[in-house]
Amino acid sequence: MEKVGFIGLGIMGAPMAGHLRAAGYELFVHTRSKVPEALTAAGAIACTSAKEVAQRADIIITMVPDTPDVEKVLFGAGGVAEGISAGKVVVDMSSIAPVETKAFAQRINALGAQYIDAPVSGGEVGAKGATLTIMCGGEAATFERVKPLFEKMGKNITLVGPNGAGQICKVANQIIVALTIEAVGEAMVFASKAGADVAKVRSALMGGLATSRILELHGERMIKRTFNPGFRIELHQKDLNLALSSAKALGVALPNTSTAQQLFNTASALGSGKLDHSAMVHALEAMAAHKVAPDA
Repeated sequence: MEKVGFIGLGIMGAPMAGHLRAAGYELFVHTRSKVPEALTAAGAIACTSAKEVAQRADIIITMVPDTPDVEKVLFGAGGVAEGISAGKVVVDMSSIAPVETKAFAQRINALGAQYIDAPVSGGEVGAKGATLTIMCGGEAATFERVKPLFEKMGKNITLVGPNGAGQICKVANQIIVALTIEAVGEAMVFASKAGADVAKVRSALMGGLATSRILELHGERMIKRTFNPGFRIELHQKDLNLALSSAKALGVALPNTSTAQQLFNTASALGSGKLDHSAMVHALEAMAAHKVAPDA
């Protein structure tokens, strides 16, 4: 059985790493804060640096917030590149820029190792339930080697194409998610201000063409006012920045993505940046001078 390293043990990373340890993988972990006690109690081995993780593991997974974080973990002082050797695999499950992903892959390949970009969708719920959607870019043989690990963390696992294709797919995913949150938020604000029982409106919509996972989960968050983060607004802002900058480079117009980003910016200005991305509704509520439901 492959020895696995996991770097980045936040809201998503900790439960993902936990599933790998529960499956019996020898697990070497590192994070910028304290390694969760639940992982070490389960037998995960805490390492002092990303370099040590790379030295001790065959497959090294990174799950950190943004492109500069991945670059630092991989190529900074004490990083993965200093400890990796030929035949090993780096799997980046962060959501970062596709262009930089291709460059990172080339630098890892030059060291004799392989690279898979494998961003995920499903948030904290998916990470805890091992039901993540995993979108992969890389060589088919490398993908098949790491797929057994993915199967311990997710359900819908797809090799989209070569390095960078996984990140392109994730950007597309984040566009759809943001625009759907906006649509659900508008509908909830409209129904509530019009005087309808918004919980019953949501229940009725769940049985029709308007149903979606976002209406199910985030519509409920908007009604119950439970915005503790599964995926923070500030992280979704980062992802939409990737979408908009990539679109500019490609000469593609993304008008509604731009609107969604402005709503996230407004919500962040209202103090909601560290809340769940369903709190985009705060921006819509501010414009309507009406809340979907009273705060808890």
